[in-house]
Amino acid sequence: MLKQVALTEVEMGMFVHKMVGSWFDHPFWRSKFLIEDADRLRTLRESSLDGVIIDTARGKDVAPPQSARGDNGKQAAAARPEGKGRINAIRSRKSVEARPPAPVSTAQEMQAAQAIVSTGRNSVHKAFLAARLGKALNVRAVEPVVRDIHASLQRNPQAFSGLMRCKLNNEFAYRHALAVSALMVSLARKMALPPEEIFQAGIAGLFLDIGTNYLPRELVPADGDYRTLDQQIWQQHVILGHRALQNDESFARPVLDACLEHHERMDGTGFPGGLGGQDISQFGRMAAICDTFDFLLTDSAGGEALDPAAAIQRLTEMEGAFDDEILRKFIESVGLYPVGSFVQLRSNRLAMVIDEDKQDSTRPVVQAFYSLSRQQRITPRRVALAHCDDEDEIIGIADLSGLGLPPDPQLRELIFLGAHQFEQ
Repeated sequence: MLKQVALTEVEMGMFVHKMVGSWFDHPFWRSKFLIEDADRLRTLRESSLDGVIIDTARGKDVAPPQSARGDNGKQAAAARPEGKGRINAIRSRKSVEARPPAPVSTAQEMQAAQAIVSTGRNSVHKAFLAARLGKALNVRAVEPVVRDIHASLQRNPQAFSGLMRCKLNNEFAYRHALAVSALMVSLARKMALPPEEIFQAGIAGLFLDIGTNYLPRELVPADGDYRTLDQQIWQQHVILGHRALQNDESFARPVLDACLEHHERMDGTGFPGGLGGQDISQFGRMAAICDTFDFLLTDSAGGEALDPAAAIQRLTEMEGAFDDEILRKFIESVGLYPVGSFVQLRSNRLAMVIDEDKQDSTRPVVQAFYSLSRQQRITPRRVALAHCDDEDEIIGIADLSGLGLPPDPQLRELIFLGAHQFEQ
């Protein structure tokens, strides 16, 4: 028998059939389980859910009222207002937390984004280390990371993703996991997927390449960029990762699909199954785009990192590789000139995209830093292209070669962090 109960009534031995409330207040990846340990019971009681539905045929039923057991009626009456008050307090708190976070500027969100990167990196590191040591994956440990990323993107869609694109970090595997998770969440939001699927998209992004931890460690370089391995060895990470996630029933099917299919291509030229078209799951098609985009932004044995705007161009040129509609949504989510792109302006200045313009995504906010006319650096100037008086505009991707500027990664970090720290 199914019965809805308040969180204060949940006890050891109950079988939870369903959570009542928002998916993002869901404290566990699995929605059905038997409460067998005190930590799980405490986590559930302290969550912001409205309650749970228990299955009394598979676990303990709620305790009968004290009066039904012959207890003093006055004691029972005295206990009810307190319990009711706690339930009302939880529901009141829940109604506040259910509201979308208030929008803030990129500069205002930067500190929170940096904190998420720090804690997220530690969580991903522990998950990857557990896999490397042959231990069970702890999905619950990374769930807060996805919630934090989603909340940050709701407050400001550019701060976290821009930071991942512009902040230097040599630990490729962890940075890639966090970046792809954010890209998957952003894309899922743009596709208007249900909240639970947005959450799953973020989890999928974190675990796409978990299989790399099962490759021979002596072959992987110190920075963790396994793309330098022999192709036949590298491609094994897809099967190994899928197998590891499949062995843990905590992972939803879309997450498994994304892990197995993120190197498949719509024209059937991908691996490991050579799938094509609609045979590739929706999450698999989403992951293929997000994973490839972030790969294009990092140096590898196959070539130098691309400018974010050039990476967008490359994706559109890979005819037949990706789902056209999902690719269109992806470009809408990151912009034709994503944050971190070096661009040339009609005013003959070079600039970097540092923020989006909510009213006109084709005319972002840039930071001008070099004059081609004078062949010299200029005092950095913030230019909101959609609102500038001289009607300046982007005419193409900038070529920074031969100008005596710092290497692109260092310059990108200096401009992005400098622009938003100054704004704060």
